[in-house]
Amino acid sequence: MPLQIYPIHLGINRCYIVRDKGVIMIDGGPPNRIKTIKKFLADMPMLPGEIKLIVLSHGDFDHVGSAADIRELSGAKIAIHEKDRINLEQARFNFPRGVTAWGHITRGLLLPFLKPLVRFQPARADIVLNEKDFSLEQFGINGKIIHTPGHTPGSVSVLLETGEAFVGCLAHSNLPFRLKPGLPIFAGDIERVIQSWKSIIERGARMIYPAHGDPFPVEVIKNILKI
Repeated sequence: MPLQIYPIHLGINRCYIVRDKGVIMIDGGPPNRIKTIKKFLADMPMLPGEIKLIVLSHGDFDHVGSAADIRELSGAKIAIHEKDRINLEQARFNFPRGVTAWGHITRGLLLPFLKPLVRFQPARADIVLNEKDFSLEQFGINGKIIHTPGHTPGSVSVLLETGEAFVGCLAHSNLPFRLKPGLPIFAGDIERVIQSWKSIIERGARMIYPAHGDPFPVEVIKNILKI
């Protein structure tokens, strides 16, 4: 069976199912989305138990919020970087600062509303990632998890051998974040974002799958960074 990629639309978030010899899921979406995920899997059709690993691109609430429910449904292991692990395991709210004018505005508007309302179930990390690459071969996927900090200290990306890169919030694409694909409007350290992009490009990324918005070719980022 050839490589298959299925986006799961959860409001403005997207999670991804990647199926090759095995099946993994990238990101856990916002809180309280398990019914939507169950319906998506039933419509594919795919048994939840086929998912063996949930890779969390980082520890923000809208990426880890339903991770505990997905693991309960599927039995999959959860992988997250050690620097973002506490957000998952203690259900901590995290919302990186704005690094563009629109980022500052939207964060200022949303933070007072979201912070007191967002609640999600904590989950224990089964696989704690670090700065070393993590091969996905044992899960039947020809690719690896790589550390790509900048949006958060523990941000990671999944890079397949065929060039597909699932980058979480290392990029934002489409409304309400951007009019067109580009660098994130929220980030803890935008300079580290840029360095992470250079690493991903050097490693052969070809098509970018962000957590917010449509996929786009890596040439978009190359043009922004002039490389």
